This record gives sequence, C-alpha cells and structure tokens, in this order.
Amino acid sequence: MVPTAAIIVLDDATPDRLEALARYWRGLRAPPAPPDPRVTPQRRHRLGQMLRAVDARIERESYRAIATVLFPEHHIEAASWAGDALRETTIRLARDGMKLVHGGYRGLLKRPRKP
Repeated sequence: MVPTAAIIVLDDATPDRLEALARYWRGLRAPPAPPDPRVTPQRRHRLGQMLRAVDARIERESYRAIATVLFPEHHIEAASWAGDALRETTIRLARDGMKLVHGGYRGLLKRPRKP
C-alpha cells in the first residue's frame, strides 16, 4: 500500500470527515468499504428510486409510466390514477430527486447537530 496523507478541516463537520476517512481507510485495507451508517438501507433504496424518477422525467415520461416501472408489483389503472397513493409517492420521488440533482446531495451525509 502506497503511503497516503489526508488533510482534515477542523470545523463543525470534523466528526463526519473523520468517520468518512476511517471508512475510506478500512476500504483500502479490506475492500469494499463498509456502507455509510448515516444512510439506512431504506434511505439508500429511496435515493435510487428518486434518481430513476428524475431520469425518467428528464426523458419526459409521465408519472404513471414512472410508477409502473418503480412499483411493478402494483397494478395501476388509468381510471383510478388521479386518486392513487402511488401517484403522490411518484411525484414526491421526482420532486425530491430534482432537489438532489440541484445541489441537495450536499446535505445527504450531514448529521443534525445540536446547537
């Protein structure tokens, strides 16, 4: 292993940086790096759905078409689509995904801090 150095800024985010550095180091020693504990498996799954919804919206797909792909186990009928809970879920996934794309990703790994 080639010696490597890291410079850590000492500010309010130092604990997060140190944890990320420790995960990076463990990943170098014994790949793959362990999953980040700040992102739960459920959150990781939702992030994937959000990005898929954004990609589909950029390609001008309808929310109904997106929901059909994201939730294949549900039968989505055209007649009931306007009142379907999956419609609202799909719209939120696309909306929240766009927030990520427009800079919201920066806050993904920040932990809430007590003042």
